[in-house]
Amino acid sequence: MIAIAPPENIITAKHDLPQIKWEKLPDDFILPDDPVDNNLQPLLANALRESLELADLVLESMLIATNFGICVTVNEKMVIKAPDWVYIPEVEPLPEGQIRRSYTPKIEGDLPLIALEFISETEGSEYSINPHYPYGKWHFYERILQIPLYGIFHPKTGLLDLYRLVDNKYELQVPDANKRFWIAEINLFLGVWKGKRSLLSTNWLRWWDQSENLLPWGSEIIQQERQRAEEERQRAEQERQRAEQVEAQLQQEQVIRQRLSDRLKALGIDPEDVP
Repeated sequence: MIAIAPPENIITAKHDLPQIKWEKLPDDFILPDDPVDNNLQPLLANALRESLELADLVLESMLIATNFGICVTVNEKMVIKAPDWVYIPEVEPLPEGQIRRSYTPKIEGDLPLIALEFISETEGSEYSINPHYPYGKWHFYERILQIPLYGIFHPKTGLLDLYRLVDNKYELQVPDANKRFWIAEINLFLGVWKGKRSLLSTNWLRWWDQSENLLPWGSEIIQQERQRAEEERQRAEQERQRAEQVEAQLQQEQVIRQRLSDRLKALGIDPEDVP
């Protein structure tokens, strides 16, 4: 797929401004059960969350979800968009035993801070500025939800475009020298890492801390622990070999002393008299 250029700012007349209501999804509302575009998309999303969890950066008050419906009523019509990955800093807790089917900002908690979309071979709605129902994703995130950060990732090429909402308009952000984006709200860098995970060698989105240390995945932590254990085993083996060498040297010296003592005795000399 050829990436479409980001849309220009749209000027909306006052009489065209949508009427927005923050209403919860009715219990009897049937959510669409669309399949993901490919098996890589959920793996990309899970990888992003996993490293945050292992770094103790996921709190119970947060909502981090994959392909999860964000709801809002626009001009009396319920609109639901499901980002491939969404990060919401704080949400109201659900009663015990209940499962969250969808999320409506403002009445259930914060607006999403970050929405990420992963480009597939066929999908093209990530850049859609359609200002009419059911609305394009770009228009919906920028003008209706007003999500502060919107990222569009091309796994095949490894290109990540990150946009920040400035004066109600998404502006393309410039990465640093390492091609990473600093996200001050969570004190982390977001960038692209090429390597292998889940038996797939491809481009992945990853987090780095303020000191530019990569937040590891569980498999990497296990590998690091195995490496440390192996290094410790090698150090212990080296210590054992050194101890054996010292012991062998002491035994050799003892044999030499004993032979010298026996020779002196054969000559009629008391070894104790030898200075």
